[in-house]
Amino acid sequence: MAKGINYALWERSFDRILTPLEEFIHRQTTSGVLLMICAVIALVIANSPLHDSYEQLLHTEIGFSLGSMQLSLSIHHWINEALMALFFLIMGLELKRELLVGELSSLRQAMLPIMAAVGGMVVPALFYFALNVDGPAAKGWGIPMATDIAFAIGALSLLGARVPKTLVTFLIALAIVDDLGAVAVIALYYTESINMQALLYAIICGLALIACNMLGVRRSLPYAVIGGLLWSAMLASGIHATIAGIVVAFTIPIRPKFEPRHFIAKVEKLTLSMKKSVEENPDIIHNNRFRSLVSSLSDGVSQVQAPAQKAEHKLHLPVAYIVIPIFALANAGIPIELSAIGQYLVNPITQGVLAGLVLGKPVGILGFTWLAVKLGWAELPEELNMKHILGVGLLGGIGFTMSIFVADLGFAGLPEDLLMAKTGILLASAIAGLAGYFLLMFLTRNHQP
Repeated sequence: MAKGINYALWERSFDRILTPLEEFIHRQTTSGVLLMICAVIALVIANSPLHDSYEQLLHTEIGFSLGSMQLSLSIHHWINEALMALFFLIMGLELKRELLVGELSSLRQAMLPIMAAVGGMVVPALFYFALNVDGPAAKGWGIPMATDIAFAIGALSLLGARVPKTLVTFLIALAIVDDLGAVAVIALYYTESINMQALLYAIICGLALIACNMLGVRRSLPYAVIGGLLWSAMLASGIHATIAGIVVAFTIPIRPKFEPRHFIAKVEKLTLSMKKSVEENPDIIHNNRFRSLVSSLSDGVSQVQAPAQKAEHKLHLPVAYIVIPIFALANAGIPIELSAIGQYLVNPITQGVLAGLVLGKPVGILGFTWLAVKLGWAELPEELNMKHILGVGLLGGIGFTMSIFVADLGFAGLPEDLLMAKTGILLASAIAGLAGYFLLMFLTRNHQP
């Protein structure tokens, strides 16, 4: 105990206040490490006698019925359609925060990462398309467009304080815009057929969420319930259900009910009342007046925080430490025949993914960043140079989570093509990650934090 504070055994280790950016980087770094571990585990299982049991488990159907309504999906689809909707919700909340108060809040400030992200999407897609012009393989052009933010930031964070902070924020903003582009591609290109009646229900749910926002609804339950209905309607409509996460994120209020000055005045008033209450009755257990004042203070603390901010804070932990690792376990299990590696590497799909992520990403990010600076649309931060941008461009070639997600959509029903795509994603992510890490380590060897 230290001056009126009762510490449990492990509480002191958690008694550090992190800024939102520090918290974000810390969790993305840990998520990147977990992703790597789960990807290795999935690869080991897929190339062991457990492979058949692994596949059987993923294809096990789980469902429920409510009256005449029935919903049944395989475990693999529950992970990719339902759990990943939470990932898209977090991604939407991060993007909304960046657009309103972060790196993307002003056009000139946002132009640098936006241009870098555009280059990092267009050029890799062109590299892939150059090797896969027609046929079913051409559907994979969206695979090398995405950057895995957890892996990329995890690799950059391994360099510690020697990396300029502006480089970290540049990568975060770039990856968020990059992911938004991937979402747009999924919604516009990888939707084959649309059920108009279900789409109408989805639109009604979206309008209901907007109405909740405009009416000042700040509790999470209405958004969760309507969001669940929106997800099921989008699943039935044919549009990828995970997009529901983005829609919900953009309707959750970003402004708190209480402004800081109002809250501080309320706290000062409550503090005086609590002090008086304790002087009159120091027995906290039986001091009902004190408990009611503390409860009122707790409500105020909740109301001074933006609902979107609270939702992001609460969901980041389970998404980063549970959802994404489970996704890796379910999707990174690629059976690799060592004798057939040569065949994999000459396959146009594998080559297209490798070329897009390892070459297209750094060329696109570096080239479009240089163009933005040259045209006077944006300025490069003082601590950075184009060599740093090249290093980040290489790290942008780590496409793991979103690339595998797009590959599953593009090559649904084409197991051989999907195998080639996933092989290319894993190889490219490893090559790009190592190249980016060692280049930045060399470039920052003399950097003084």
